[in-house]
Amino acid sequence: MNTPTRLAGFGAVAAVVFGVALLGGRALGPVDVEEPTHDTHAGDATGGHAEHETAGATTEIPGGLMTSQDGYTLTLDHAQAAAGSAVPVSFTITGPDGAPVTSYDVQHEKRLHLIAVRRDFSGFQHVHPTLDGDGTWSTDLALTPGTWRVFADFKATGAEALTLGTDLAVDGRFEAVTTEGDTRTATVDGYEVTLDGDLSAGADARLTLSVSKDGEPVTDLQPYLGAYGHLVALRTGDLAYLHVHPDGEPGDGRTDPGPDVVFHTAVPSNGTYHLYLDFQHDGVVRTAAFTVTAGGTAESTTEEHGESSGHAH
Repeated sequence: MNTPTRLAGFGAVAAVVFGVALLGGRALGPVDVEEPTHDTHAGDATGGHAEHETAGATTEIPGGLMTSQDGYTLTLDHAQAAAGSAVPVSFTITGPDGAPVTSYDVQHEKRLHLIAVRRDFSGFQHVHPTLDGDGTWSTDLALTPGTWRVFADFKATGAEALTLGTDLAVDGRFEAVTTEGDTRTATVDGYEVTLDGDLSAGADARLTLSVSKDGEPVTDLQPYLGAYGHLVALRTGDLAYLHVHPDGEPGDGRTDPGPDVVFHTAVPSNGTYHLYLDFQHDGVVRTAAFTVTAGGTAESTTEEHGESSGHAH
């Protein structure tokens, strides 16, 4: 979290997952996914290999697209759930030996970060489950009807850091929420957060998130997981994922506690990206959501988010 983390690896999507490949190094746009408008039922996420060979080259699969990778597998105890404000969700991560993993390294002050997002991007949560002795992780999520993508961001001791993803079907009548145009201003619990900067395929981008309240800049943001802000980026369609951390850290002598939180990102493909900023002030973690188009112009709009996302503290 001390240095900028780049949004790398979004450009390639496995042919076994989406039936398309990155050819000759050319960036691939997002794959459209439509939600059903009827009652939802459980379905298994598609697994595959961590890498795909194309035209003699090996390309990396973006984070969160795979249920299994490098011998590690994410398995929900139940792939279907009822809607509710505190729905119990439990899961295991099995290792190359087939046994549940029980030893994890701490990253950003937690052994595992769980991200849950509804596939139409109308719901988002970043929580930190508890681990019992047999390797089962447990937490509560606030879930509305529809299909949710669940991401486990972790580093098993002795292995590389991974993000695995799987789907969770939530029963009930599903009504899709659509977002048109870019969203660069978000209002949550009386705070206004604005995003400045543009994403461009194949180029570094500086994104500045500025937090204000009642028209005044917030200059006393509080550290959350060792930083003044955390950014999750998801690409429309395939939900390719990355958890990004900002420049600097609290107490380093050069990073101010607001109102600006700066991230440096790089995306290799054109398309629409949904960004979720977690920030803490007055002891409460809140989430501001944005939509940014890389490559091409989208009409900017302002969208208000009246409820803060659920968090585990």
